[in-house]
Amino acid sequence: MPHPAAQDPLEPQIDRWRQYLRRRQTVHSVDVAELEDHLRELIASLMTGGLAADEAFLVAVKRLGAIDALSREFAREHSDRLWKQLVTQGEAPTSPRLRREPFVAFGLAVAAGVLVKLPALFGLDLDADGAFYARNATLFILPLLTAYFGWKRDLPARALALPLVMFIGALLAANLPTFTPGGATEPLVALHLPIALWLAVGIAYAGARWREVAGRMDFLRFSGELFIYFVLIALGGGVLLATSAGIFESIGVDIEPFMEQWAPSLMLGAIIVAAWLVEAKQSVVENMAPVLTMLFTPLFTIALLLFLGTAAWTGRGVAIERDILLLFDLLLLLVVALLLYTLSARDPHRRVGAFDRAQLALILAALAVDMLALSAMTLRISGMGVTPNRVVALGLNAILLVNLAGAAALQVRFLSGRTPFARLERWQTDFLPVYGGWATFVAVGLPALFSYA
Repeated sequence: MPHPAAQDPLEPQIDRWRQYLRRRQTVHSVDVAELEDHLRELIASLMTGGLAADEAFLVAVKRLGAIDALSREFAREHSDRLWKQLVTQGEAPTSPRLRREPFVAFGLAVAAGVLVKLPALFGLDLDADGAFYARNATLFILPLLTAYFGWKRDLPARALALPLVMFIGALLAANLPTFTPGGATEPLVALHLPIALWLAVGIAYAGARWREVAGRMDFLRFSGELFIYFVLIALGGGVLLATSAGIFESIGVDIEPFMEQWAPSLMLGAIIVAAWLVEAKQSVVENMAPVLTMLFTPLFTIALLLFLGTAAWTGRGVAIERDILLLFDLLLLLVVALLLYTLSARDPHRRVGAFDRAQLALILAALAVDMLALSAMTLRISGMGVTPNRVVALGLNAILLVNLAGAAALQVRFLSGRTPFARLERWQTDFLPVYGGWATFVAVGLPALFSYA
């Protein structure tokens, strides 16, 4: 059966790539036929995502370079010339869907901004302290972001059925009449609901590839790059708003109340714009990931080791108060996020080096900190009773303990050459539903256990 990407205009380019690899087989051991199958599958997947055939070829060759040294050399030596050849063959390679994408993205961004203001526009004062919006903020933006990926990937309705059910369930869980505003579980629901619903976005982002390790890893990479773009947009937007307020003030007009009123709308809209930029400019951000991981992995390791050393030197136990619990969990989650982003940025065929050993040191330090916090929390609960916050912290730290322990064991085996790199990726991506399931329990099940306290 011919591959979907096997279109006549691309065959000369694929043939040139194939011949390049075959000429270099004396230097590198490579299965050209297997790589060609992978290349054509990448092309077909990219075309399904909205790219034109010639664009898909260029992007596929570059992505294939992440797992094959010869393809990486070919992309580096030929990409500029290939691009010029493909463009000069006819009209610039843009599909109708690709041309409409900026308008769709900005339209959804505007819709998100307007949607969050609908209650106020209709004169509904839902709550003065903002608790309603804290619980429902993600429901104003994540369904639209899911719709964007559903449109971009041209997903069938059945592929979006599960995300739709998740969003409806979240809407009910956050706004049931029996939910007591201001209760102990309300901030926990507001914090964990976005985590559970982010997996719904992932299902739409990866489409049929969500069941594959590569599909989930792509979503993790996208999540990190989205965060980077959003921060950059937020910083630029903050400068723009500050300077605008200044110049309006010079003519005696105070626009700060107006900006404060619409700032949440701008922030929600910026998330969709950032997602579109990540999709449109993937080659720009992917070079930032190795730099960020190389910088922060040793810094986090040093910070954790200093904490452990100080705790051992002073002999003091960990003061497990509410704010301290939050700090511990935030730090450990940042370590896991850094670990995931490092895996997504690493060349699977790169030799084991000093950075991989530094990563093991980070995992072991985080594991020791987690065990210290977990033991202190267990003693606290046994002596002072169970509260929603303590249950959440205990469960999250137990999950982190299993995740970090498995990661440490696999990292040791990887460093000794007994486990392939793909096994490390699979462990982390297979753990995503565990975090999603726990977040769902906290957002939906925990309030019921504590009678919506």
